[in-house]
Amino acid sequence: MNNSVETLSLASLSLAFIPVAVVLVMMCRWSLGPGNALYAVIRMLGQLLLVGYFLGFIFESDSSWIVLAVLAVMVFASSWIGLGSIKEHRHLLYKRALLAIGLGGGLVLILVTQGVLKLEPWYSPRYFIPLAGMIFANAMNAVSLAAERLYAETGRGVEWLEARSIACRAAFIPIINSLFAVGLVSLPGMMTGQILSGVSPLVAARYQILVMCMIFGASGIATLCFIAWSRPVLEKN
Repeated sequence: MNNSVETLSLASLSLAFIPVAVVLVMMCRWSLGPGNALYAVIRMLGQLLLVGYFLGFIFESDSSWIVLAVLAVMVFASSWIGLGSIKEHRHLLYKRALLAIGLGGGLVLILVTQGVLKLEPWYSPRYFIPLAGMIFANAMNAVSLAAERLYAETGRGVEWLEARSIACRAAFIPIINSLFAVGLVSLPGMMTGQILSGVSPLVAARYQILVMCMIFGASGIATLCFIAWSRPVLEKN
């Protein structure tokens, strides 16, 4: 089995932007306001190019302090971005989102890196940072869905317990769907990347099971904590 991944040329990569351009054109023709989507695509390009260079520096430096600083940026940024749908109460809920994502994601990250993988050194950047990214990104998305639903339901006068149930179900839809679909509809990114790099599919499947469990756990803990801690703010909405 080939143990190397083909280098992707810029010319080949540019072809991937054809469907992106089609969607943006259709959004414009349908008066959907493609500005935000276009900005997101441009921002994605800049962020990924920068992080590519930055990760190379981090891997070479092999510093625990730099790794911890990156984790701090992830938590602070994900907490702020996750509340983008309820900007009116963003400043009031930010601390709660920060604590929820930090607690839920942090506990799962420690368990996975120190208990399951037993990283040596404990902060091994090549494992620690990608795993942290997956954990905090999914926790952010779950908290974001929960916050939006909570805000909408309490805003229209729904009782707290009912609003809490609706928000929980909404937050869990993406991760539960991904659990149902994995292996049948999709081969997730980590598993696909390992297979492309030559790892045995059975070994790749074990790592993907680990990833799915840590995403479900981190998202669930973060969501439940956020909802519980947000009651004093959103119940008055």
